[in-house]
Amino acid sequence: MSAQAVFDEPSEGIGLPQPIKIGIALLMVYLIWGSTYLALRFAVEVFPPFTITGIRFLTAGLILFTWLMLRGGTLPTRKQWRNATLIGCLMLVVGTGGVAYAQQWVASGLAATAVSTMPIWAAVFAQMWGHRASRGEWLGLVIGIGGVILLNLENGMQAHPIGALVLFIGPISWAFGSMLSRRIEIPQGLMATALEMTGGGAVLILVGMLRGEQFTEAPTALAVMSVLYLITFGSLIAFSAYMYLLKTVRPSLATSYAYVNPVVAVILGAVFAAEAITGTGIAAMIVILTGVALLTLSRAKTQTVIKT
Repeated sequence: MSAQAVFDEPSEGIGLPQPIKIGIALLMVYLIWGSTYLALRFAVEVFPPFTITGIRFLTAGLILFTWLMLRGGTLPTRKQWRNATLIGCLMLVVGTGGVAYAQQWVASGLAATAVSTMPIWAAVFAQMWGHRASRGEWLGLVIGIGGVILLNLENGMQAHPIGALVLFIGPISWAFGSMLSRRIEIPQGLMATALEMTGGGAVLILVGMLRGEQFTEAPTALAVMSVLYLITFGSLIAFSAYMYLLKTVRPSLATSYAYVNPVVAVILGAVFAAEAITGTGIAAMIVILTGVALLTLSRAKTQTVIKT
């Protein structure tokens, strides 16, 4: 079953009930995105980070855009292209590109733990846009930010301060892009995903060129398979599922993947890449995920489904 078939409207596709589609989308972003950190680590061992991430998203975006146009999709306006590219830059260039850059030195489990702070920053931006936080949300924010401070005391982060800084900025940019995507004009449905990946992927390749990135090693089978996995599962399937969730459910549920991904990433990193995480890293993960869970539960009490 394709991602498009799952997320089509009933009149266009197989007509799954919305709760089932939401459940499938959540499962995709929980498990697939949790595994992409390991795949990204294998990829950047051989390929330059910004260039290969750009190829990943540009390829996925063009495939999705072409497929949608062949199905009779409406050609986006210039304004929609510009806005979607802006969202792609915030989420994919600074967010995902930054993670790829940092994973040259930082373990995939630590990277996923750092990215798990995204809902905390999303709540901060929601507050700036007029959402009045409850006491439970404020408590979740404080606990989560405390976990961020603790994470930066972890040896793997201290040993690579540039990687740590990039991992700190990335989730903030992703959160801002996620919130902004709900407030500016972009196409509906998967066309928005296609434009964001196409625009963001093109900018990532440009960043790689400006940095002088080059392919200096012969690609290994593992690296090539990792890139193919990132294109198909990480981009075409999981990113499409995430954009569907952003437009369909409350932000706290859409971003709840952030407290599942680190657990998946840590387990896969330990099993397949012999990655070790220290007691400080584990403690930081527990504190951050506690803050995110508290934040999510508090918001769930006051928010309802946005679109049915």
